[in-house]
Amino acid sequence: MSDISIPPAPLRRWLRIIVRLLLVLILLIAAAGFLYENISEARDRRFNPMPGQIVDVGGYKMHIDCTGQGTPTVILDSGLGDSYISWRKVQPQIAQFARVCSYDRAGLGYSDSSPRPRTSKDIADELHVLLHNAGISPPYVLVGHSTGGYDVRLYASLYRGEVAGMVLVDSSHPEQQKRFPAALNDLDASWVRQQEFLEFTMPFGIPRFLGFCGNDAKVRAAECNFHSARAGVAELKAFSESATQTAATGSLGDIPLAVLSHDPDKPQPDLPDDLVKPANDAWQQMQEDLSHLSTASTHGIAKSSGHYIQLDRPEVVIEAVRGVVEQARQSASLPAPKP
Repeated sequence: MSDISIPPAPLRRWLRIIVRLLLVLILLIAAAGFLYENISEARDRRFNPMPGQIVDVGGYKMHIDCTGQGTPTVILDSGLGDSYISWRKVQPQIAQFARVCSYDRAGLGYSDSSPRPRTSKDIADELHVLLHNAGISPPYVLVGHSTGGYDVRLYASLYRGEVAGMVLVDSSHPEQQKRFPAALNDLDASWVRQQEFLEFTMPFGIPRFLGFCGNDAKVRAAECNFHSARAGVAELKAFSESATQTAATGSLGDIPLAVLSHDPDKPQPDLPDDLVKPANDAWQQMQEDLSHLSTASTHGIAKSSGHYIQLDRPEVVIEAVRGVVEQARQSASLPAPKP
């Protein structure tokens, strides 16, 4: 005889009822979360309207916000998964001495998603089309934060004649995955899973409900949405390919270049204590290597600043941009903007 016992018919019927009720409850919670997320997004964007303009780049549209006047134009490229708003503390001040534009890469912030891969070469190509279609003429001073450093280096490689200078703000280095301690790369895999969690749960309002979207309504309006979470994950998964593309770009020649790196003594709560010093040592050496990309470069360390120097020490970024803009004007005999 078999040892398997079959529940009596009344018990099986109740089990089916309970399973169905649980499924209905899950669907109701998911629907409520979906409504909560969409209503919250609409409210944030209603009370925090998008600055700048939306520009067609060939079947989809991208967001760019330009202020100030003068040549060359400063182009701000944010770090991985970040929108234009990461430059909110520096753009108004840069606009006092140059025309300056921040933008959202495709899929992020107020920009539509792109059918193209999220590698730095594709991003640089899209930026080129965006600037052309928006009527923003070269020359440009390109400013890249973190992985945005890959993007601006690819842009300079592809469109060298349009670039008058560059500022790398704690920029990623193409060899960082090789040079960092192996244990740090293991943490990267955990970070990918965290970002995928945000991507899959964002449509149901879970990150917003748990407070992951923060208290700044302007930041939420730009970044707390499904398409931004999805694009951020796509950029993260393309990081290695973007690094390979950047490694092949070579020297910047004599283009004015300013390299800024974070304070190695700044506490880093995201890292285990035993990894802080070796990671910082490797990072500072890589930043020094970046300063050798041009024969006309400077390298500064932003004291008391973490990775987001433009938020922790905005004045350091502003002065670095000012210096490169002035160098570019002198080398090309370009006029300064009228006050």
